[in-house]
Order: sequence, then structure tokens, then C-alpha cells
Amino acid sequence: MQTAEIRRRYLDFFEKRGHTAVPSAPLVSDDPTIMFTIAGMVPFIPYFTGVVPAPFDRAVSVQKCIRTNDIEEVGKTPRHGTFFQMCGNFSFGDYFKQGAIEFAWELLTTPESAGGLGFKPEDLWITVYEKDDVARGIWREVTGFPDARIQGLGMKDNFWSAGGPGSPAGPCSEIFFDRGPAYGADGGPATDDDRYVEIWNLVFMQYERGEGTTKDDYEIVADLPKQNIDTGMGLERIAFIKQGVDNMYEIDQVRPVLDKAAEISGKAYGASHADDVRMRVVADHVRSSLMLMADRVEPGNEGRGYILRRLLRRVVRAMRLLGFEGASLPQLLPASKDAMKDAYPELVDEFPRIARLAYAEEETFLRTLAAGTAILETAVTETRASGVQHLSGETAFKLHDTFGFPIDLTVEIAEEAGVSVNREAFERLMSEQRTRAKADAKSKRSALADVSVYSEFRSLGETTFVGYTDLAHESEVLGLIVDGHPAVSASSGQQVEIILASTALYAESGGQEADSGQITSAARGLVADVVDVQRPIAGLVSHTVTIVSGEVAVGDRVETIVDPAYRRSANQAHTATHLLHAALRDVLGPDAHQSGSYNKAGYLRLDFSWSQGLTNDTKAELEGIVNDAIRANHVVTTREMDLDEAKSLGARALFGEKYGSRVRMVDIGGPWSRELCGGTHVGSSSEIGIVNLVGESSVGSSNRRIESLVGRDAFADFAVERAIVSQLTSNLKAPREQLADRVQDLATSLKAAQKRIAELEAAEAMRRVPAIAAEASSAGSVLLVAKHLGEVRSADELRSLALAVREQLGDRPAVVALGAASNGKPIVLVATNPAARDAGAAAGALVRIAAPILGGGGGGKPDVAQGGGTDVERLDDALAAIRTELANG
Repeated sequence: MQTAEIRRRYLDFFEKRGHTAVPSAPLVSDDPTIMFTIAGMVPFIPYFTGVVPAPFDRAVSVQKCIRTNDIEEVGKTPRHGTFFQMCGNFSFGDYFKQGAIEFAWELLTTPESAGGLGFKPEDLWITVYEKDDVARGIWREVTGFPDARIQGLGMKDNFWSAGGPGSPAGPCSEIFFDRGPAYGADGGPATDDDRYVEIWNLVFMQYERGEGTTKDDYEIVADLPKQNIDTGMGLERIAFIKQGVDNMYEIDQVRPVLDKAAEISGKAYGASHADDVRMRVVADHVRSSLMLMADRVEPGNEGRGYILRRLLRRVVRAMRLLGFEGASLPQLLPASKDAMKDAYPELVDEFPRIARLAYAEEETFLRTLAAGTAILETAVTETRASGVQHLSGETAFKLHDTFGFPIDLTVEIAEEAGVSVNREAFERLMSEQRTRAKADAKSKRSALADVSVYSEFRSLGETTFVGYTDLAHESEVLGLIVDGHPAVSASSGQQVEIILASTALYAESGGQEADSGQITSAARGLVADVVDVQRPIAGLVSHTVTIVSGEVAVGDRVETIVDPAYRRSANQAHTATHLLHAALRDVLGPDAHQSGSYNKAGYLRLDFSWSQGLTNDTKAELEGIVNDAIRANHVVTTREMDLDEAKSLGARALFGEKYGSRVRMVDIGGPWSRELCGGTHVGSSSEIGIVNLVGESSVGSSNRRIESLVGRDAFADFAVERAIVSQLTSNLKAPREQLADRVQDLATSLKAAQKRIAELEAAEAMRRVPAIAAEASSAGSVLLVAKHLGEVRSADELRSLALAVREQLGDRPAVVALGAASNGKPIVLVATNPAARDAGAAAGALVRIAAPILGGGGGGKPDVAQGGGTDVERLDDALAAIRTELANG
């Protein structure tokens, strides 16, 4: 049974039983405490916790998930994958244990010919929480199993909680498939053996958890108001069982990549355990990378981008270890796309963009590997020259942390040269880095507001936004929050969050900054300046205000007043953002996707996927298209409609935004600019006035950013530029049309003068070479020049002098060690000739002795190396240390 068919049967089964089918949420989670959607229930957490009322009693989904905490287990076990699909059915206060158990058993054991999954009951085992007699009794009734086939386990295995104290918790029951005696020992899932594969977990959420330090050590403090069901059936696990293969890497959605890796590497799958693991890693990681990039994650150095980069680089590393050193993704990625496109048709349209990102990342990493290999080979040579047979853990860690050089490749190259790697020190440094990262993540999570304070207000209904048409609106105060806690009233001087039934003030979203304005009440003498307007949870608007005068209490009638001048300018900026996005796609093509935006009164910033800087001509063309569209006076229209209808009309849905079944579509000049957008806009494009593109820059390897001023702010910037041009024409005695040439002539003359001065200074410095070389004296088996030169203009000057002195000393074993100060900082530079290196003198090793004395560090190749620090006064000591090292060597 194909994976897509299992998915279809699961959804169809539960839809026929009254469940609302919910599309998979993106892999990028909107929960600020996690980077990715790591479980099928993540999109439903607000409903389970009661923060947001569930819009349905029953739901079913097949959720895309990414989980990398077990990344080192990928390829080694039958079931560990970084990308997986979780089939889940959910009940929000509707059915409970009886229903969940009956549904699961029916779907699993109904014959394939009748629409089920066709498992034989005798191949299945059940586990329950050891104290959950209710679940055990239901299973006994439903399955007819004896108690021996329904195993009771402790909290660690069969009790679940959503998080820390106050979160939902409850016992769970798991269904296992017995693969048979060939895969391990008898005894059921309690043996914790790979023979028994968990295929479905039923979580009975009925309690509120209390304090505790571990997974199996916390209190149960109360019953939940509603009993909920959260189940998860692993799609890949069902697939590998139903397809009769040994693991998830061999199913129809993954195996084609594994086969392609075997084909291009010349390795046979099944011939070597080590190679098999590498091919499985490739198959898993290519698919995970494909799905992440489809959800608009791009390779980077932080957060989600770093995870994606790590996955892609592990693919390159694994292919290299399989003996393939070229670019492999152009062959592997299309294989994954073809395997996944039936389940995710959007991959076909998105693939050109995905491929461009992935192939560029691989090319970059291959260059990194080449550079890292050169650095590693130098370190190995210096290690052997010093008589040490262990490459330091610090060097291995630097290669990994700074250059992204995998540790196993470091080990491989070092061992080929007869040098081992201090893995213990490397792992210690890695552990310290992980500890720092966890502490940083924990501090960020603790800084996030507890959204549970908003749940009571959200239960009263959604906040109605009337600001599309009204800039002043009266409403009722539903709640107040002071210092993170509900309050009944607040008065002058306090900062408070006000929750209203409806509002004219726009809450920050869709890249548009919140409105400026006031909240007032004549009856209370209230005047409150709006500081911020946010949506802390879906459907609820919170107004953060500073009360200037008067007071406010729950139940009061107040008026929200939008600053009309600010809103007008904000409207101009937001509509201009849409025009710029349309212009980008006109000029650069459909690959120039908007990846982020920010707009406020007078200013817009738009990020888009593109890997190259824009030429001046391109920027001028974009600016011209936008201003032409403004002068064309296009009508701006907004319509509400079903999401599918909007997409059929060509409306662009933007990455990072979540859309419901009903959406708002903004048209500017018909289909030329048609986007889904909840922001505020002008009535016609001419109201924008003018757009001035003031900046274009990189925001990562595959994204660019355009910044523009809009309306009055754009005009003001042009006025400043006009004043500057006027001043230049006066000072340079040149008409405006000749300014560029005049400035270029002056710059050329200045550059020529600076070059001539540098040549004269270099010639003067070179005249010192014979005198410096004459100071050479013996130090061990080499001639040594160790001299403090005082002040130099730059490190390049010092380097030129050292190389010239080395040349002056001829073929005898010679080391030149020069020290100097430049811009108040000490520099030490060491150069050796071939004879000195043959005698065991390596420049890099000598610099690493001297630089710490200066309070810094350094390094380089055996022939030339440089170091520095902060303590100029100790240059003589640093040079003396080099002499001592050579004398004792």
C-alpha cells in the first residue's frame, strides 16, 4: 500500500465519522518557543489549553513534522527520521477513551478491501499506563485480548504532558506491531526491543500537571474542565510495515533518493552496514531539506536556517564518505521531489526556487570543504613537525564551528596522515557550546509572556476590527491586564493592556506596524496614549496604553481613536509594498518571492528571495515601475472570499502568514497586483504620492532587502539630496550635469597620489632590509632575526619586510621574526625558509608561542604566520620567547 493511499484512507475514515479535515500547518511553527512543528498536535495546542476556543469538536489531520533532536540516530534504526508525517485524530470535549480506542482499532483491523489498513489482530500489542484500569478494560472489551497482550507501563513510557506546570497531561495508550521473532526477543513492547514498532499513540488528556523535574516525576493537581483526545499514528511507520520493507528509508516516498545515492556513488545498498547508514542519512535529509525549503526556510547561520544548512551539509558529507565528491543534489533532490509530489503537489511549482537554493548551498559547502581541507592539512603538518601525534580538540572544534567542517572528515584526513584527533577535547567543547545554546534558548522562552492570561477574554469572542472604514469607534472594555495579571481598573500614570470587544486601531500584523492613536472616555476623564496594539493569541487584540489622565475599569464604554495622519501614511507605505512586490516579479521573474516585509508611516522594507545584488539599472527600473503605477491612479479594491477562490484568481499568499477559510484579497490595477492581505490601504494608487528607493542590501546568502521612503518622507529625502547637489556644484565650480565626472576626476587624482606616496614609503622601508638582515644570529640550528621595528603603517608592510629579510639571508636555515605596533596594536610576523622548515621550524607554531604573550592569538602556514594582541609593551618578550624556543629545539 503506497504512503499516499494510507494517508487518504486515514483522512477519509475520520471525515466519515464527523471529523473536520484540517490541512497540515507549515513546518515553521508560529509557537515562539519552538522552531518547527514537531508533532501533529502542535497546531491544536491553543485549543487543548483552552486559550482559544476550538472551532470544531472533532478534527483530523496529517501533519508535516520536523524533529532533529535524534539526528545522530538517523539511518541506524528503522524508525528515526528528521521529517515525518503524523496522522492525528482529535477530540475537544467530545469522545474520550472509548471512542479513541474503538476508532483506532477499527481502522487498523478493517480489511484493506473494505477501506481499512488490514492489520491482523494477532500482530498487534497494546500498552497502557499501569494505573489506567479504564483504558485496559476498554481494550479488553474491544479487542478480546488477554491481559498479557495489554501491558501496563509507568509514567516514563505511558504518561504525557504538554509542558511545564499548568499544562494538560494524561495517560496514554500505545499500539505496537510485532515484526516477528527474526527481529528480536519475545515478551511484547515491555522488552523495549526493535521487534515491536509503535505505530499509534492515544493520549487521554484529562489532568492539569503540577511541579516536577523529570518526565515521570510530577504531580497531578486537578482535572481539566474538558477531557480531550490527541492521537498520533506515524505514517512512515505504517508505510514500511504495509510495504513489507525493513525501515522507513525504504518506503516509496524515500527509497528513490536512496537508490539514486547508491547509483551515483557506485555503492550497493545492503553490501556494507556503514554505507547503508550513509545512504539512509542522505535519503532522509534530502527529503527533510526539500520539505523545509518548500515551506520557505532558507539556509542560514541561525535558527531554522542553520538546521536546514546542517541537514544539507550532512548530505554532502555522507556522499563524500560514500566516495562521491562532486555536486550530488542536482541528482538527489529531483528524485525526492518526484517521490513526494503526489502527496504535496505544490512541490512541482516551487521546485525551481528550491533547487536554486539547494544547489547554491552545496556549491558553497564544497568550497568550504576545500578550504577546510587546506587548513586541516596545514594543522596536521604543524602537529607532526612539533613531534605531537594528536591534533588538538581546539583545532577540530574551530574547523567545525567556524568553517562547518564535519568532525568525521577531520578524523579521516588526520588519520590518513598518521595523526589522531583529540575527540575527548572536541566533544567537551561541543558540549559546552550546546549548554550555552540551551541556556540562551531557555532565557528566550522565559522572556515570553504567558498567553494563558488572555484565554478568559478570548472565550468571550473575537475582537472585531472596524478600522477599515472607521477611524473612531466606541466599544466595551472586556478586560484589563497590569504587569501580566488581570485587573479590574487602572488610573493615571499606569501602563495597561486594554481588551475591547471591537476596535478601530490596527494591530501589528502582516508586516504593518500598529496604529498610533488614543483611547478615551469622557465619562471617566480617560485619555490614554496608545503604545502598541498586538494580537497575543488568535482572534484577540490587546491595546497597550499609557494613561495620561482619568481612569478605566472593566465594563466601561471607551472610544478608540486612530491618528488620521499616521494611518494615511501607513496606508501609503503598505500599498507601496504591494506595488514593489509586483514590480520585482515583473523585472526578476516569479522566483523573486517576498520573504518578509515591514511598513510604517513613510517607510517600507521588503525582503525577497534572490541571491545577487541588484544593479543600479535594475533598481532604477523597479523605482520607475512603482512610480508609474502610482501615476496610473489604479483603483485599490478589497474583497472577502473563500481561500480556494482567491487562489484560483491568482492571489499570492505570503510566507509566514496564516490564512483561514475566509480571506481578504487586495487588488491594485486588477490582476497585476493581487495579494491576500489584512492590512490597511489607500483607495487609489495616486494617493501614495511618490516612492524613493533608498537602499538595497543582502540579508543572507539567498535573500535581498529593499528599503524605500514613501510619500512626504520620500519628498523630504529628495529635498536633502537637492541641497547636497547644490552645495557640490558651488564648491566644485561645476554645473550639475558635470558633477559625477568632476568627482570621479578628483577621486582618480587622489588615488594616484596615494599610490605614489605608498610606493615611496615602501621603497624607504626596503632600504632598511640589509641592516635588519645583518642582525641575524644563531638560535639552535637556524639563523634568527628577531627585531622590534617600532611603528609600521600596516601588517602588510611588516609582512613585506619579513619576506625581503628572509630572501636576503639566502639558503641557510633562517627564521625572521619581526615585531611592530600599528594603530596602537602589537603585531608579530614570522617567516621561515625551506631549510629552516626542514630543521623543524614552523612559522605558525612560533607565532602561537609569541602571540599569547601579547594578550592575543594568531597562526598561519609553516612558511609565514602572523599574530597580534593588545599589549604593545611586551613585544620584546614575545620575540625573546621565539628565540628561546628555537634555541631549545
